[in-house]
Amino acid sequence: MAGPPVLPYNSIMVWFPLLLVACVVSAVACARLCRAATAAAEHGGGAPGEGELTLGEAAFLSGGPGRVTDLTLVSMHRARRLLLARTGWATVVDASGGGDELERAVLGAIGPAGQAPVPRLRPVVAAAACVRRIEEGLVARGLAVPAAGRREVAAGLRAVRGAFLLTAALGVVAVPLVPEAEWTRTVAGFTLPLTASGLCLAIGLLPRGRWASHAGQRLLAGLSADDPLTALATRGPSVLEPELRAALGTARG
Repeated sequence: MAGPPVLPYNSIMVWFPLLLVACVVSAVACARLCRAATAAAEHGGGAPGEGELTLGEAAFLSGGPGRVTDLTLVSMHRARRLLLARTGWATVVDASGGGDELERAVLGAIGPAGQAPVPRLRPVVAAAACVRRIEEGLVARGLAVPAAGRREVAAGLRAVRGAFLLTAALGVVAVPLVPEAEWTRTVAGFTLPLTASGLCLAIGLLPRGRWASHAGQRLLAGLSADDPLTALATRGPSVLEPELRAALGTARG
């Protein structure tokens, strides 16, 4: 006597729960990052667009303390107060005094030896009190994202990065569990959460969105990049000649 018919193998029941987990985790992580980024960018303390930006302020809003440091080093190099060698060393040419607080911070970081490697100078100058004052002034004017907001965005970025890696791992696990004929559909299913988390991660890593509020971004958009130092402040070391990029340790950026 024949037994009951055997139910056909339903491959969807194998990979669909994994896809559901990937979608939920990615959606939660992306929502967290978007919420943190929106709250940070909408911080306001002054009238949007009010006032003008100094080069140091523009550099901070575009790339944070590191960009301010690069701007100061290159400015001193062009003024022949500092020599930036392709080997990555900075040598004092003129320490006769003058200059602003940022230049004095660079000279102080180099020290009495008159020479120091740029990779050692950059974090020291970036942490200087004068750079913190630039940040505090921009935050007070509503042009920069406050530190608390940046921490929330950083936490959101970590969550999205984790969701991206988890989705990729679940996709790798799911594909071998289904018949070969179902591979295309399975891969296509995991493409959606991978794309969503990948796009959120890419947008969240943009330097300008990390440091500048909406008001700050509007002021930056009004700056002309015709001047080489302004271009460096707003666009980064990629606008420099290869020798200076090598000196700053950003030969590819």
